[in-house]
Amino acid sequence: MTAVTFAYTIDHLIVTPIFQQHWGSLIGQAYKGGVVNSYPPKVVIEEQGLRDGLQNQKRSLPTAKKLEIIGMLADAGIKRIQVTSFVDPKRVPQMADAEEICKGLDRRRDILYSGLVLNTKGLERAANAGLRHVAASISASDTHSRKNANASLPQARQRIVEMIKTGKKHRLVIRGELQCVFGCRFEGRIDPNVVFDMIKEQLDLGIDEIALADSTGMANPKSIQEISNKAIELSEDKPVFLHLHNTEGKGLANALAAMQVGIAHFDTAFGGMGGCPFIKGASGNISTEDMAFMAGQMGIKTGIDIDKIAAISRSLEKYFSKQFSGKMHRVIDRKDIQIVR
Repeated sequence: MTAVTFAYTIDHLIVTPIFQQHWGSLIGQAYKGGVVNSYPPKVVIEEQGLRDGLQNQKRSLPTAKKLEIIGMLADAGIKRIQVTSFVDPKRVPQMADAEEICKGLDRRRDILYSGLVLNTKGLERAANAGLRHVAASISASDTHSRKNANASLPQARQRIVEMIKTGKKHRLVIRGELQCVFGCRFEGRIDPNVVFDMIKEQLDLGIDEIALADSTGMANPKSIQEISNKAIELSEDKPVFLHLHNTEGKGLANALAAMQVGIAHFDTAFGGMGGCPFIKGASGNISTEDMAFMAGQMGIKTGIDIDKIAAISRSLEKYFSKQFSGKMHRVIDRKDIQIVR
C-alpha cells in the first residue's frame, strides 16, 4: 500500500453566519484510501457530555447546572456542543428539559449548539426550540433500533428520509448519524455494505455531515480504518465524524487509527462519561481530556483548555459519586508527578 501525503485546509461552508466558522470541512477527508504519512494539524471536537454523558445517569442534573457547564465548555475553547436530545422523557428522563436548555443558551457566543433527534417529532421540537443544527440519528442494527427508537431497521431508514426532508424545510444544518456501525451487542458484526448503503442514502438526501458511531465500543483500529476510508470516499468534501466509545479500552487507539486515514472530526465527552441506556454493558465515550491531551502531545491543535474541562469532570464525579472512565482529568490535577504536554 502506497503512503501519500496531502495538505489539510479549512473550508468554511456558508449555511448561516453562526455556523460558518465551525464547519471545518477539512479537505484531507477527501483522501480515498491507504495510510497517510502525517496526521492532521488540527482536529475538530464536538463535546457530547451534556447529552451522551448524562443520558444513562440515574441522578438528574439540574437545568441551571447544565447551562452553567455549557458556559464553562465555551470558556474552555469548545466550539461545538451537543446540548441535549429531543426524545421521550419517559424513556430518557435526563433529557426532559431539552426546551429549557435551548431557551437558556447564550446565542451571542460563537458556538455551534446541536441536539440529537430520532424522529420527525423530535426534529420539529428542536427546530421550534431554536436550534439550527441537528443530529438525525438511526441505528445500523435492527435489534438496537427496535430497543433504542422503537423502530425496525426499514422503519428507521424511512424515518431518516422524513427527518432530512423536514429539516431541509426548516433550513437546518443536518448531521446524518449511524449508530452501531462497528458492531452490535445483540447481533454481533454489522455488514459494512449495509452501512455504506445507508451512508450513500443519507448523502443523496442532502445531509451536511456524516457521523459513524461505535455505540457499543466493539470497533478495532483495522475496522475503523477500513470503514472510515470508504466513508471518506463516499462523503467527498463533507465532514466525517467518529463517535467512539471506550467499552473495550480501544477508544484512543481507534481515534489514532482514524486520524491516520484522514478523519479529523471526533465526538468526545468530558471525563469519558456516556453510554446508551439501551445497550447492555455500554460505557463511556472517549474522554475529551484524554483525546485533547494525546492530540496536543502529537502537535495536533484542538483549541481546548484541558485543565478547564478537567475541572468540570472532577466536579461531576463528586456530584454523581462515581469515578468516570477517563484518565487525564485526574492525572493533570496531581501535584506529585510531572506532566509532559
